[in-house]
Amino acid sequence: MSHTPTIKTNVAAISIFASAGMAAAKFAVGIAIGSLALISEALHSSVDVIATVITWLVVRVSDQPADEEHHYGHGKFESLSALFVIALLYVLAGGILVESYSRLREGAAPPTISAIPFVVLVIDIAVNFWRARALDRTARATRSQALAADALHFASDVLGSIAVIAGLLLTGLGYVWGDSVAAIAVAVMISILGLRLGRSTVETLLDRAPQGAAEKATAAIRAVPGVVGVERLRVRMVGPTHFIDAIANVPRSYPIDRVEAIKKTAQAAVTEALGDADLTFTAVPVARDNESVRERIMVIARNSGLAVHHVTVHDLGEKLIVGIDLEVDGDMELSAAHDIAHGLERSIRGDFGEDVEVDTHIEPLEPELPHGTDAAPERVETIKAALSRFAGNGAIHDIHNVRVRDTDAGEIVNFHCRAAPSMSVIKVHEKVDEIERALRGAFPSIKRVISHAEPPRA
Repeated sequence: MSHTPTIKTNVAAISIFASAGMAAAKFAVGIAIGSLALISEALHSSVDVIATVITWLVVRVSDQPADEEHHYGHGKFESLSALFVIALLYVLAGGILVESYSRLREGAAPPTISAIPFVVLVIDIAVNFWRARALDRTARATRSQALAADALHFASDVLGSIAVIAGLLLTGLGYVWGDSVAAIAVAVMISILGLRLGRSTVETLLDRAPQGAAEKATAAIRAVPGVVGVERLRVRMVGPTHFIDAIANVPRSYPIDRVEAIKKTAQAAVTEALGDADLTFTAVPVARDNESVRERIMVIARNSGLAVHHVTVHDLGEKLIVGIDLEVDGDMELSAAHDIAHGLERSIRGDFGEDVEVDTHIEPLEPELPHGTDAAPERVETIKAALSRFAGNGAIHDIHNVRVRDTDAGEIVNFHCRAAPSMSVIKVHEKVDEIERALRGAFPSIKRVISHAEPPRA
């Protein structure tokens, strides 16, 4: 599921003004009372302002679609910005630690205690808690590392403000080192939270597969009807998008359009499993364990670009007997047609062994007939009456849906009929063939008869 850039940019923009206002208030109060912990927290918030501005700019770029130079989109701009902000935080944490140690060693004067810093810090905690939750929800929904970094900063602000309050309380109780220790606590919290975010950001830049993503994608693809197995699958994150490369096995007897349908179904399946996903699906045709001899022969013919039908296979124990009807251009010379048939037979023997016996019946490919026109109603009634008469009261009955078309090659007749539901397909075919032959004998102008047999209505 994709999210519009407006959601992320709006949340980031709101955070800029909130960060700037609270940083200025804490810095002013910290200078006024001489609190290193409060000044440190104000500087931390100032870094958050810089981070939020960077975030606001980056999410506008990262949501742009892929282009000629960035084939996987611009999502990794967020990871780079997160690393830059983390670096700023570590510089700040180092500076705070140095100043805190200096004050502890030199015994600097404690800050002046009043109600003002406590009021400012309580307001700061409330504002940062609200911002951290809002940013975290949006970061999870959009899988934005830049917003996740921002949310982490504001969460650290909450903890930092609590530490500053504790330091001021200790100072008020007479512990002169309380303010410096609170500043050190702020620096430590910044370092710990930065390490946590830095690890996930570096993993994304190094194309580490998100935890559990490969398993979910593999299971989703394997569940797609027609997929025999998954040979290899790789996942990496670019911004909020899972880019997946999968090599999957499909039956080699499947036509191209069915394989294409499997690819589309697999894309929908991984999108449902992972959310925003871009799947590159490579289909490898394989022979299934239950593939029949007839299916294998059809695959061999299709790979040679040949049209075959009526494939018969007889197993004599020590030898296979194969019969094939091969369709070729009716105007082709017999020598050329024989070469094609001989090549097909050679391919079949190469797959099954030299001892297989193959006979190929060569017949003209049925031409595509020109567009015709519907015959007159009187002609249709005449043909329908003849069909009903030839069927009689036998196994084939209820001749209906009769259509007759006139073409330059002759008449084309289509009709439906009914037979007993328990009747075998072979028997139905034989009976319908008898009717078709009788109809063509009675009406020489009929070029082709196409029948459709169906069981009686329920």
